[in-house]
Amino acid sequence: MPVQEISPGLVIQGFTPPLALQDFKLIAFDMDSTLINIECVDEIADAVGRKEEVAAITEAAMRGEITDFKDSLRRRVALLEGVTVADMERVYTERLQLNPGAENLVRACKAAGLKVLLVSGGFTFFTDRVRDRLGIDFTRSNVLEIRSGANCGELTGRMVDQPWGDICDGAEKRRMLLETCAQLGITPRQAIAVGDGANDLPMMDEAGLSVAYHAKPKVRAQAMVAINSGGLDRLLEVVK
Repeated sequence: MPVQEISPGLVIQGFTPPLALQDFKLIAFDMDSTLINIECVDEIADAVGRKEEVAAITEAAMRGEITDFKDSLRRRVALLEGVTVADMERVYTERLQLNPGAENLVRACKAAGLKVLLVSGGFTFFTDRVRDRLGIDFTRSNVLEIRSGANCGELTGRMVDQPWGDICDGAEKRRMLLETCAQLGITPRQAIAVGDGANDLPMMDEAGLSVAYHAKPKVRAQAMVAINSGGLDRLLEVVK
């Protein structure tokens, strides 16, 4: 089925709309530049004057030009050494906003009986707050190590291993989507996955409906729905 722009900035391929929202049981979101307006790692780096350097690595990783996401994230986090918890608090309160339509889309999905998963290559400092703000059911993301003792409250430039593994990359996003589906007793075909970067493609490939939101070209090309203008809730023009 050819690519079709059903309205300005809203592109579909591989199916005929509309789909029924109640036919799905789970929606999984990436966080940075998808549910929220910023790349948190870039904004944290700004506190120590390294935003440009970190943002260049982030952009290359999201475009799929850096294939080893774990290595790219370790390199970026290493540059965050010395950032304080107060610096991160300012990023959250002064810079982080939900993207347009995020609250409306999550509300509509929950009203239709879907569970909501937030799976991110970002950090629990932010994902936990977004989870609580939107009433999200499940999350997976990375933990930044904070120095104790002298200079306590500063980032060490490392991440903390978790029971499920070391870093939430594309493979872990896929695994978390599949695990959540199994936990809910549903198939991946009953899931929607929404993202913007190359590390979202593994989970998007498993989902029954893949959605690219203001995404990198590689992601737009592979998604069943591409929202290229407007808010996240434009998905409700396709899935009703």
